[in-house]
Amino acid sequence: MHRRLFLKRAISSFPMAVIPPFIGSPFFFGNTRPAQIGKSVVVVGAGVAGLASARELSRLGFSVTVLEAQSTVGGRLRTNRSLGLAFDEGASWIHGSTGNPITSLARESGVETIPADDESVILYNVNGTVYQDGVRRKAERQYIRALRAVKKNGAPSKSFQEVFNQLYPDRIEDRHWKFMLSAFLEFDTGADLSDLSSIDFYDDDEFPGSDLFITNGYDRIATYLADGLDIRLNTTVSGIDYTGAKVKVQAGGASKEADFVVVAVPLGVLKKGILRFKPELPTGSANAIAGLGMGIVNKFMLVWNKPFWDTKVQFIGYTPETKGHFNLFLNTRYFSSVNGLVSFAFGDFAAASEHLSDSAVVDGIMDHLRNIYGSSIPYPQDMVRTKWAGNTNSFGAYSYAKKGISSDAFDTLAGSVAERVFFAGEHTSKAFRGTVHGAYLSGIREAAKIISLAGSRKAGN
Repeated sequence: MHRRLFLKRAISSFPMAVIPPFIGSPFFFGNTRPAQIGKSVVVVGAGVAGLASARELSRLGFSVTVLEAQSTVGGRLRTNRSLGLAFDEGASWIHGSTGNPITSLARESGVETIPADDESVILYNVNGTVYQDGVRRKAERQYIRALRAVKKNGAPSKSFQEVFNQLYPDRIEDRHWKFMLSAFLEFDTGADLSDLSSIDFYDDDEFPGSDLFITNGYDRIATYLADGLDIRLNTTVSGIDYTGAKVKVQAGGASKEADFVVVAVPLGVLKKGILRFKPELPTGSANAIAGLGMGIVNKFMLVWNKPFWDTKVQFIGYTPETKGHFNLFLNTRYFSSVNGLVSFAFGDFAAASEHLSDSAVVDGIMDHLRNIYGSSIPYPQDMVRTKWAGNTNSFGAYSYAKKGISSDAFDTLAGSVAERVFFAGEHTSKAFRGTVHGAYLSGIREAAKIISLAGSRKAGN
């Protein structure tokens, strides 16, 4: 489901789609002619951010090597086709399609899309009855007012949940409210409400235009970006030494020197301390890494021989007692011939779901579907799932504004170190965190910094 742009507009005073100034530069539009720069760059991570940097720098004549720990490119753009459908385990949507660079990349790479439609939904109660559209829309208007109130009454040290519970004690156990707070806010941010900032939960930005759902695999964009690049797969970087004039990157027992390094690994990897920096990162960067949150959203795709559900809608909602517990279903019949439903786990339950067996997951989902459609519906033929918290290449899905730290920390992470170490990724963009376009634009941003530095140094020689 898309990031509820209308909700953000409703509670925020800042303008939508503030376009970073470097997008208008020749680096972005490709008007600069390639030149033999004579400088080398190591890019750590072949996700969208790393690939964007590598592609731009390589195009302009830099010697670029990309080091990737996984056996494929794309990072959190992972597409599973084992059940006859392109099931995107990570990113699935283009958030705000007008002016968004991912929209253009989708066309160029052969990605197919359909408009996301949050109004194409049926919401069910635990007894199988339907929440009428009027009831649902009234509750969403109240939800918008509640978001405003939390933001107004929030404090740096308080979580969204703490402030909400103080303001609306009568809504804490209301299942419809649990659904909205989970399927809207926890999905958007990746956070559990108990850890989410009560001030900066929605201070990021969006491109205008409708959201698009990708139907044939987000990985096509990663493959397109990677074409022609020097990428070393199955190569785990363990250390970055920037004490000398050249940066030394330790990987697989070997060391590679470069003039610059772009660190484009997920925030979760940085938080685990898997990459050792010498010297240690500046206090501001280290505090930002420690203070920001790495969220978890897990997905579960189940397939059947025949559909028994409402195949004419994009989404099916359900209001269980437990927040974030298989409460939303994406209907794959809306855009394909595969009889599938994709369910989700949000908030604290997203992490807890990773400890459930496959059979326990299916049983939990089937309990909800049987409450909606009756006890005679069949078990699915198969299921695939994600476990993002346990993924050692990301340790989470996407970053969020955590209580106790300002969201300015996202931009702090965008700061370069010693004019040799640069950071890219969705977690380095306050405006576009948690999005593919945020990752992509951060990669272009860091490439522009390196290009500028290399040009000034060349001019000074």
